[in-house]
Amino acid sequence: MIYNDNPYEQEIFGRNMSGEIKKGERIPRKPLPEFNEAGNLSAAISRDGLLGSALDDKNEYGPHAMIILLMIVASITGSIILALKFL
Repeated sequence: MIYNDNPYEQEIFGRNMSGEIKKGERIPRKPLPEFNEAGNLSAAISRDGLLGSALDDKNEYGPHAMIILLMIVASITGSIILALKFL
């Protein structure tokens, strides 16, 4: 059932994620996660860990930690491919 010819009308989907939709928004907002500021990237990684910073968004350096994690995974993958080439 579509109300007012709007397929994105929030009332037809039942319960919302946050329970509150502001006027003009189609996508409901999620509540903000727990967030602790860190002085720099090395302090953030030493306090929250690389995976905590990259995957759990425990501080503001999540994107930076994700790039470091990406470089580590890419290096491991490249090493495995290079090792398989010489077998």
